[in-house]
Amino acid sequence: MTSTTSAPATGAGAPPGTGPGVRSRTHTWEPPTSYADGAGRSGLEVLRLCVEGRFPQAPICGTLGFRLVAAEHGRAVFEGEPAEHLLNPMGTVHGGFLATLLDSALGSAVMSTLAAGRAYTTIQLGVNMVRPVLADTPTLRCEGTVIHAGRTTATAEARVVGTTDGKLYAHATTTCAVFALPGTD
Repeated sequence: MTSTTSAPATGAGAPPGTGPGVRSRTHTWEPPTSYADGAGRSGLEVLRLCVEGRFPQAPICGTLGFRLVAAEHGRAVFEGEPAEHLLNPMGTVHGGFLATLLDSALGSAVMSTLAAGRAYTTIQLGVNMVRPVLADTPTLRCEGTVIHAGRTTATAEARVVGTTDGKLYAHATTTCAVFALPGTD
């Protein structure tokens, strides 16, 4: 859970971070799912438990304001909320928000193909941003789809589109290493 508040104005000459309009963002999260929690479950089973709220979403989701909304074999969908706290010095949403949203959908799509006792990690991420995201941009939807799922590597592609305008904001590809979970081989 995350909340954002604005502090009351404190007048001219106040120290940085205490002046007019200063905002505060508080973030809380549940401990992430551990290897033990997911033991004996396929990647798709774990993802579906997250969507259903029976397992917590990854902590990064709450930190940046996005969530896993759907998962099926070879596919994962996230939705994210652009906001002011994500802005870079130029006044647009930082590219790291889009890159993390894309990496999450790509990796989760790969995870959805993994048997119990298998895991993945991103070893290559290529991101293309095609239009700016602003603080007031409506909800973004990111869908990741597996291209290849092998024994030791997997590849996937993803796209970020606006839920209201259907415009493409970014797209990406990944290569993931696939391996046995520690203690399961």
